[in-house]
Amino acid sequence: MPKLWNETIEEHRRAVRDAVLETTAALVSEHGVRAVTMSQIAEGSGIGRATLYKYFPDIESIMMAWHERQIAGHLDQLAELRDRAGTPGERLQAVLETYAFIQQQRHGHGGELSALLHRGGHVAHAEQHLRHFIQSLLVEAVQAGEVRDDVAPDELTGYCLHALAGAGSLSSKAAVRRLVAVTLAGLRPSR
Repeated sequence: MPKLWNETIEEHRRAVRDAVLETTAALVSEHGVRAVTMSQIAEGSGIGRATLYKYFPDIESIMMAWHERQIAGHLDQLAELRDRAGTPGERLQAVLETYAFIQQQRHGHGGELSALLHRGGHVAHAEQHLRHFIQSLLVEAVQAGEVRDDVAPDELTGYCLHALAGAGSLSSKAAVRRLVAVTLAGLRPSR
């Protein structure tokens, strides 16, 4: 097949997949996981049920694919902040604040949905990736004298991630920012 034809087919498949993921997320958000059917998803996506089943065998697999895409987007967003210009301390603050806001949004989902989405291996892989790049940022900040050097970077990484997980129970942006400020205060070098 010509290259253009292959690219067009792949583009179409990607568009159908994206439509299915978005439609499912919207239906689940509105009605709950148990109330959504494959027929509703197919209709909302503008495809037939047979086509839908060529892409996904069930709603759970659709939600897992949607969640994997969400996680990848969050990691990309955090990596972009990590890689931008600025001091290691400024970049660290931007990453930790954004991570805290992600935690706040994540906990807005219901318990049933959260339990479904967080049991896949993709979550453990993403957490490992996140730990690695926060730790590398902390190492840079230690070398620049912006973060304490009396605690190992892997311990500081755990401290940051556990502290900021608390953002999930906060209802305001101001509260999330205060939590980030307290977390950053614990990272400052002792003089």
